[in-house]
Amino acid sequence: MHPTTQPARTITPTVMESHIPDEELALLAKALAHPARLQIIRLLLEKKTCIGCDIVDEIGLAQSTVSEHLRILKASGIITGQITRPRVCYSLNPERLQPLVGFLNLATADEPATAGCWVSPTTTTHEI
Repeated sequence: MHPTTQPARTITPTVMESHIPDEELALLAKALAHPARLQIIRLLLEKKTCIGCDIVDEIGLAQSTVSEHLRILKASGIITGQITRPRVCYSLNPERLQPLVGFLNLATADEPATAGCWVSPTTTTHEI
């Protein structure tokens, strides 16, 4: 068998038939896909809870910018906000990240491909 020709790898049904909708996984991934939002999460991991104005001071961005990042994290469910007038106390909701963690565990648990991409025996390949 040619090194780049191998039988198709079988993808386990749990990966392809995951009960977590792709849109939900994408929402979580997008909410994490910004350095400022990751800073906020790191801050909440360290302090457990934090008032919005303290987050602004720690992150060093404008209040309106931090508010937008908090809104995105809250809309995804990654953080929660408890209103204690006149402030909002934010905390991490680690359970909300479990679907993404589970998906990433599935994606990284498979054995890595050793011979590269699967190529049909009827396909002609050319070196690049």
